[in-house]
Amino acid sequence: MTFITAIPTIPSRLPALAAVLFGALLAVPSQAQTTQRIPVSEIKPLLALAAERGAAHGVLIGPSAEYMRRRFDATAPIEIDVATLHALPQPGCARLEVTTRQRDVLEQGKRSDQELRWQVSFCRDGSFPEKR
Repeated sequence: MTFITAIPTIPSRLPALAAVLFGALLAVPSQAQTTQRIPVSEIKPLLALAAERGAAHGVLIGPSAEYMRRRFDATAPIEIDVATLHALPQPGCARLEVTTRQRDVLEQGKRSDQELRWQVSFCRDGSFPEKR
């Protein structure tokens, strides 16, 4: 009896490798699925948290959120992400980047996802840094 052993070449392994990698990617949850958002009625708690920990994620609730939903005829939540860009000379203070986003916003007769980015300097104690 004769046995023939076939050793797969690199090109024949690519589909199998691609399938394994694709499966691994599906098994890893995306950031959008794992981000825990803190309900906030104002942005200051997220700013202070980001100045302390480096990042904070929230969702706007309350009268401000209701006003924005009515103003832009949108039902999607208003998400807020705050990230530390760099520490400032004053202890406990940092330069922060704030990103707010909302899906399906009606503006000028058209619906689209909206995002606004801006920066602010803030301290973890809830104050603005002293001017130097």
